[in-house]
Amino acid sequence: MDPQRETPKKNNTEHLIADRQEGIGVCGWILVSLSFLLVLITFPISIWACIKVVREYERAVVFRLGRILSKKAKGPGLILILPCTDTVIKVDLRTVTCKIPPQEILTKDAVTTQVDGVVYYRIHSAVSAVANVTDVHSATFLLAQTTLRNILGTQSLAQLLSGREEIAHSIQGILDSATEQWGIKVARVEIKDVRIPVAMQRAMAAEAEASREARAKVVAAEGEMNASKALKQASVVLAESPAGLQLRYLQTLTTLAAENNSTIVFPLPINMLESLGQKNRGG
Repeated sequence: MDPQRETPKKNNTEHLIADRQEGIGVCGWILVSLSFLLVLITFPISIWACIKVVREYERAVVFRLGRILSKKAKGPGLILILPCTDTVIKVDLRTVTCKIPPQEILTKDAVTTQVDGVVYYRIHSAVSAVANVTDVHSATFLLAQTTLRNILGTQSLAQLLSGREEIAHSIQGILDSATEQWGIKVARVEIKDVRIPVAMQRAMAAEAEASREARAKVVAAEGEMNASKALKQASVVLAESPAGLQLRYLQTLTTLAAENNSTIVFPLPINMLESLGQKNRGG
């Protein structure tokens, strides 16, 4: 293949438009001259047909005898055209909101879900949007639907639920690259809602509840183990100091007496219990 014939993909649009802007020929110049002469003859009435107003958020693509008049769209403001030979197509440059209806998708782990989203885009090249695609908005809408289905079909349900932002960025990059030749700039992609079957919701809820119960049992077991360790350490300390055990006993009595209850506590010296135990063993 001849290297001179190879051109970057990004420049295909510019070459295509440049080819369309080649000379209009002798007949074309004759028609343009006749149109200009007609405007002069009917002046100033014809001036109203020659002036077009382009709003701030619009750009005008002018076709003269079927060919694009300039690589760059005209506007905003007033533009002059020849009524008989020129055709004007206005393009809105404001951001367009494209709502993707719910798409039924089979995820990577064979779960059926319904996902909908929103795509925000705008036209940055009016000439490309008019010359390179029949209906730029319809084409972008269909491409967004297809891209959403293709990307989400490669993700598992867990990835879909936890990685919405990453998936949205991936879809935005693919759409932006694919619509570049149409003069489209994708500003943002958002995944609105993910709907899963009711049976799957119940199964996920049961799994989450079982997981929470398991964690609660583990925490309770760890708490009992820590408490037993603390009691063991306390018993060692009290065994080394008999007076400390008596103080703990008196503190417990004080706590019981402070409460408003009908419990009657009779303090009994621990030494007496020890002596009784020794007599029983001796008998």
